[in-house]
Amino acid sequence: METPGILREIARKIVARERISGEEGVILFSQGGLGFLGMLADYVRKVKNGDNASYIRNFHIEPTNICVNKCRFCSYSHHFSATQWELTIDQILEKVRVQEPDVNELHITGAVHPDRDIYYYGDLLVRIKAERPLLHLKAYSAVELDYMIGKSGMSIREGLEYLKSCGLASIPGGGAEIFDETVRREICGMKSSAKTWLAIHETAHELGIPSNATMLYGHMETYAQRIDHLEQLRQLQDRTGGFNAFIPLKFHSGNNAMSAIAGVSVVEDMKMYAVSRIYLDNFPHLKAYWPALGRKLAQISLSFGVDDLDGTINDSTRIYSLAGAEDQNPVMTVSQMIAMITETKRIPVERDSFYNNIN
Repeated sequence: METPGILREIARKIVARERISGEEGVILFSQGGLGFLGMLADYVRKVKNGDNASYIRNFHIEPTNICVNKCRFCSYSHHFSATQWELTIDQILEKVRVQEPDVNELHITGAVHPDRDIYYYGDLLVRIKAERPLLHLKAYSAVELDYMIGKSGMSIREGLEYLKSCGLASIPGGGAEIFDETVRREICGMKSSAKTWLAIHETAHELGIPSNATMLYGHMETYAQRIDHLEQLRQLQDRTGGFNAFIPLKFHSGNNAMSAIAGVSVVEDMKMYAVSRIYLDNFPHLKAYWPALGRKLAQISLSFGVDDLDGTINDSTRIYSLAGAEDQNPVMTVSQMIAMITETKRIPVERDSFYNNIN
């Protein structure tokens, strides 16, 4: 079947490495066939990263699920989970001690605890660095940072400077959800605003703290709202260049207040990855977070613009397993990760937190 003229023109712009508009992004979502989008996204991936597909040896620590917020999509917080926990610093340090010596990144994120302030979380970073001085600490989503910094009476800049002095090396992309104010009020109205999320990441970048960015998709958002979200990220990246990667996060409906919403199809998953890779022309990397997407779909996503599969995880996160994700015990060995990549004719590359090759 002949490709409509508008899609041919968008394809021409992409191949010529010209930036597409928001309107053209919506057209890709609404009119682009899956094969067409995959071809274009794969072209962008190859231009940016060749045939490399990266991974990292990492683990997560989730200090608590006791949360001041009550997001309707969340299955993790104590509002919806069957259990609740708040790990002590000693318990957290023990989790650090038992990791293999070749693990090089720790991802710390979780709920927004009402009683823990920035000094608690700063001391945690200091004590982890004392145990493992070379461990990269990617810690605290913008939503957590907003609360702990506000509780301290510091400005965003002052709070991030303090945490950087404690060992904070980068920040994860969580808490972005969807930037559209109407949908955001509906699904997570108590959470930090999109404006605040963007301001925290922009300030972090100005201080030399890189970060990732995310979007929660597949709930009640429209294609136009997805593109608006991507556009705001693209504009911030134009200003700072501080984002390492974008991670689309699939909504799962298990055990939360939005369980009546069915998950989107595999076709929609791959369209999300493909259009993200095409639209975010200034983002170096597109990541498939396999505990959220599932191993098989993460592998397929390597043909839709993805060049990074996150890491080994070491069965250290429950955020998506509680929501009904495929992997209830998310852990992947290095050999399994390499096999996933090589089966797709990509080149496995072990990386550090800044996407430097450490093979």
